[in-house]
Amino acid sequence: MSRYLKAVKHLWNNFFSEGHERSIKAKKNILGLLLLKGGSIAIGFFLVPLTIDYINSTRYGIWLTLSSIVAWLSYFDIGFGHGLRNKFTEALAKGNDQEAKIYVSTTYFSLAAILAVIILVFFAINPFLNWSTILNSPQSMQAELSTLALMIFVFFCLQFVFQLITTVLTANHQPAKASLLHLLGSLISLVIICILTKTTSGNLLYLGVALGLTPLLVMLVANLWFYKGTYKKFAPSIRFFRLKYVKQLMNLGGQFFVINISVLLMLSTDNIVITQILGPDQVTVFTAAYKLFTGISMIYMLIITPLWSAYTDAYTKGDYDWIRKSLKMTRKIWLALSGLTLVVLCISPWFYKVWLGDLVKVPFELSVAMSTYVIGYIWLNIYTFVLNGMGKIRVQLYVSIVASILYIPLVIFFGKLWGLVGITGISTFFFLVTGVIYAYQVNILVNKQATGIWNK
Repeated sequence: MSRYLKAVKHLWNNFFSEGHERSIKAKKNILGLLLLKGGSIAIGFFLVPLTIDYINSTRYGIWLTLSSIVAWLSYFDIGFGHGLRNKFTEALAKGNDQEAKIYVSTTYFSLAAILAVIILVFFAINPFLNWSTILNSPQSMQAELSTLALMIFVFFCLQFVFQLITTVLTANHQPAKASLLHLLGSLISLVIICILTKTTSGNLLYLGVALGLTPLLVMLVANLWFYKGTYKKFAPSIRFFRLKYVKQLMNLGGQFFVINISVLLMLSTDNIVITQILGPDQVTVFTAAYKLFTGISMIYMLIITPLWSAYTDAYTKGDYDWIRKSLKMTRKIWLALSGLTLVVLCISPWFYKVWLGDLVKVPFELSVAMSTYVIGYIWLNIYTFVLNGMGKIRVQLYVSIVASILYIPLVIFFGKLWGLVGITGISTFFFLVTGVIYAYQVNILVNKQATGIWNK
């Protein structure tokens, strides 16, 4: 037994000590992300019933709807976050700490200025918004909901600025630390809500403070902690704000912004289309299958996340060999997860029975369609992360726009023709087609043969 444990320990140590420094960092961050994400899922599991018990299911639904409306703002930072992520990593790869500080300072103050204007506009229009009508709730709640909306909006905007520290950490190959901050926010919120259930009666405003202010304070403390400590040389300063760098950030970030909006339009319309052409009860069936299979793609996204900035670093330094080796590794992971997806497909009828009983019946053909959806989605992201890290996203921009235009009419047509399987199949079709295009672009990029639009 002792010899076996020593052998395992030896393999473990070798796994995290052998290979390129960039690969070692990625391995450690992947392990950290898997553990931290598991903690976040566990907290979310306890948080939902606890919150419902505190304010009741109707008010919880109001909270979810309102917070999701405000959360749409996350797509309207004009891509500053993605722009900073790439530019900061590029500056570090070139050993230019001052340029890195300029990018950090320019992003912080530009985003703060934009959000300050947005907050002022919201203050002006909020009194004229009938939140009771918007959220389909009793008119007697109008005053409470108006205050809650304003509170959440301000908290979210401020958090938007302060959470740039997580972008800086991720860009510096430390995404696990960024994930830890989110975990701490969720954990403290859980503790506060536990206290509220013992000391107060259900109150939406108290809930807004617990779930809105807590993560903001965590990010504020994190900014002070890191910029006074290990990241002091990158701390944002108005003296290092450069207007010309705004254009650079927005040039790259703006393309990411359009891509994100295009993807959002595609992914957020499925439930609406299903409701309109198949009925709302089919949304439940679709969601059940989606939740089961997309857990596998979530695992992949945790694994691939540290590689975005690693690809930026490698590309900036001209280390194409490392990129090729990483591509081989991610393809092997794709094969392994594809095998896992097929295993889940085989046990899915049994799992649905245990999980949902007789409440929801998920057709096996939908599970087959959803398994191919996940396999296609993971394969697509092998190449999008390389392109995102390199900043070569012009082709991705055009393809995303065209795909978003074609997607809805095709989903409606095949949804009417083949139901949920048709809707899922169209998504898979787009994953595969765009994946082929991106795979081709990555291949010519790493072989230094890309020209024209393929090199932009």
